[in-house]
Amino acid sequence: MMKKGMTLAVAVMLCAMLAGCGAGTAETASAQAGAVSSAGAGTAGTASGAENNTSGNTGTDNTGGASSSGTQTAATANVTSGGMIDATDMFTDRDLQQTADLSDAVYYTAADGEDITITAAGVYVITGSASDVSVIVDAQDTDKVQIVLDGVTITNSDFPCIYVKNADKVFVTTTSTENTLSVTGSFAADGETNTDAVIFAKDDLVLNGTGTLNISSTDNGISAKDDLKITGGTVNIGCVSDALEVNDTFAASDGTVTINTRKDGIHAEDDDDDSQGHVYICGGTFTITAGDDAIHATAITQIDGGEFSISAAEGIEATYIQINGGTISISASDDGINAAHKSSQYTPTMEMNGGTVVISMGAGDTDAVDSNGNIIINGGTLDITAQSPFDYDGTAEHNGGTIIVNGTETSEISNQFGMGGPGMGGEGMGGQPGGGFGEGQPEGGLGGGQPGGPGMGGPGGMGGRP
Repeated sequence: MMKKGMTLAVAVMLCAMLAGCGAGTAETASAQAGAVSSAGAGTAGTASGAENNTSGNTGTDNTGGASSSGTQTAATANVTSGGMIDATDMFTDRDLQQTADLSDAVYYTAADGEDITITAAGVYVITGSASDVSVIVDAQDTDKVQIVLDGVTITNSDFPCIYVKNADKVFVTTTSTENTLSVTGSFAADGETNTDAVIFAKDDLVLNGTGTLNISSTDNGISAKDDLKITGGTVNIGCVSDALEVNDTFAASDGTVTINTRKDGIHAEDDDDDSQGHVYICGGTFTITAGDDAIHATAITQIDGGEFSISAAEGIEATYIQINGGTISISASDDGINAAHKSSQYTPTMEMNGGTVVISMGAGDTDAVDSNGNIIINGGTLDITAQSPFDYDGTAEHNGGTIIVNGTETSEISNQFGMGGPGMGGEGMGGQPGGGFGEGQPEGGLGGGQPGGPGMGGPGGMGGRP
C-alpha cells in the first residue's frame, strides 16, 4: 500500500507540474519518469523529438518553447541541389539550431567515476569537471537526444567521453563556454564494439552550438557510424588517427574547425559499401594539418562553400571531387587533389565549377591535380605552383574559369606524365630497349615519347606510364 500511495503522489505532483507549464499529459509524465539514470540526476523533462528539413532557410525546432535566454539561435545552410550531391534536405531545422530549448531540460554535474546514462529522448545539460566518466546514450531507435555541454571538462583514461550506443540522432551542443573532452590512454572495447574515439556514435551525430569543443585523443577524435554533421560552434581536435570519421556522410554548413592529426582530417568510408563515404561542405572555416589526407572520401567530395587552409600529404582525395565554391588553400607533399579509384559507382573525376583553389606542391614526385580518370574545369580560379601541375589517365576539358600554373595564366591542361610527342630516347644510358633509368613504358615518358631504341628510360623515356 505504501508503494502504491507513493506512486500516486508522484503522479499527482508530475501532473500538477505539467499543468503549471501548460503542456503535456499524464502519459507523457509517466513515460519520462525514470527515463534517466545517474547519481545526482536533475529534474525530468519531456522528450523533444520532431525535426523539419530545410532547403537553405533559417528554421525553427518543431518542439516549440524557448531557450533559457528566451530565444533560440538558428543558422542558415547555403545548400545546393544541382551538384553531384543533392543537398536540399541535408540539414534539418533542428540541425541548424545553435541553442537548445532548455524549458524541460535535465541537468547533470559530472562527477569522477560516475557515468551518466540517458535512455530517452530529451535535452540534457552537462556541467562540471571530472575524470573517468562517460555520457552514455542508450535510447530507442526513434529517440532524438540533445546533449548540451555547458563548461564541461572530462578526462578519461580508456573510454569515450560521449558514447552513443543507440538512438535515432544525437546533438552535441555547446553553450557559449569552453568544453574539453580527452582520452589519454588506449581505448577499451565495449563487448564486440571497438570504441576508438572521444565521441563515439553508432548512429547519426550533429555538432552545433555557440561555444568551443576541444577534443584530445590517442586514437580518433569523433566517430559516427552513420552521418556526422557540423553546423556551428568551434571544434578543435588533436589526435593520432582520424579526426572526424564517418561511415556514410560527413556534412558541414558552418562552424570553425581546427584539426591537427597524424592521419586523416576528415575520413568518410564504409568498408562494406563503396557507394557510401561522402563529404559535403557548404560553409564553415577549416584549418587542417594532417599526416595523410586532409579530406578523404570513398565516393564523392563536394565543396559548395567555406574557407579551407590545408597542410597535408594529400589535400583532397575521393573518387569524384566536385568544387562549386569556397576558398581552398592546399600545401601538399604528395597530391594536392587526387581523384582515385575508390568507389565502383563513379568514374574518377576532378570537376571545378567555381570558387578559388590555390595549390602549392613540394618538390619530387608530386602532382597538384591527379586523376585516375578525368579533369573538367568549367569555372572558378585554379592557381597551381608545382613541377607537375596535372596528371590524368582519361580526358581533360577546360571549358571556363582561370587556370594559373607557376604564375602564368594558361588555357592548357597539360598532362605532365601522359601521352604526347617524342620523349627522351636515342643512344645513351640504358643499354637495351626497356631498360635503363625509370623502366619506361611505350607511349609514356616526360612529354610523352614514342617507342624507340635503347636510351634513357628505354622505349618511351624517363618515368613513363602505360
